[in-house]
Amino acid sequence: MKSRLSASLFLGLSLIAAPALAKKAPVVAPPSPAKTYQTVIDQNPAHDPQDVLVLDLSNGGRVMIRLMPSWAPNHVERIKTLVAEHFYDGIIFHRVIDGFMAQTGDPTGTGQGGSKLPDLKAEFNPMPHVRGTVSMARTDAPDSANSQFFIVFYPRFALDKKYTVFGRVISGMDTVDRIERGEPPANPTKIVHASLASEGVPPPVATAPVAAPAITADQLSNSKSN
Repeated sequence: MKSRLSASLFLGLSLIAAPALAKKAPVVAPPSPAKTYQTVIDQNPAHDPQDVLVLDLSNGGRVMIRLMPSWAPNHVERIKTLVAEHFYDGIIFHRVIDGFMAQTGDPTGTGQGGSKLPDLKAEFNPMPHVRGTVSMARTDAPDSANSQFFIVFYPRFALDKKYTVFGRVISGMDTVDRIERGEPPANPTKIVHASLASEGVPPPVATAPVAAPAITADQLSNSKSN
């Protein structure tokens, strides 16, 4: 299978001015405790929990993506189908370009794989590729999106109407910013678990570092004498 990242996506990258390519990922503060879905829904009651994709990542953070059936109904349905099958659990972000985007959804981790389901017909729409946009990856063929998708770090308007936008991050962009860079990364970030907010999966619990045991005065004295 050909790479899911098409030549036009490289073209979109090349059309961006050089200063934007050199831009580094923003420095972010240490992750705060993961938001529950209820926190997000309280902030915006318009979000339907059946249309919110929840990604718990191996970097300890949680990303919430509002799925938009009105933009791309078949692509949203595909994402929901694969989530129900636990397809995305354990899959890495295999292509992460600083200042551009993070791509995942390939079980082989090479960028050339997908699900066993048939490829989708394109649902290109006018939604712009702004920061936090979630869009389907594909080959050079417009109707070749399958399971891979990418999250945009910075605006990439050259991709508009060439890739199917199906959602937008509504919580956890700081977690997205901390995804390991590389093609592929040496130590890739992976999706530990993907779910819909309607399932009510508890957020990951941050593990506190284990403190080193205190050194007693006797131990210190013995170490000096040795």
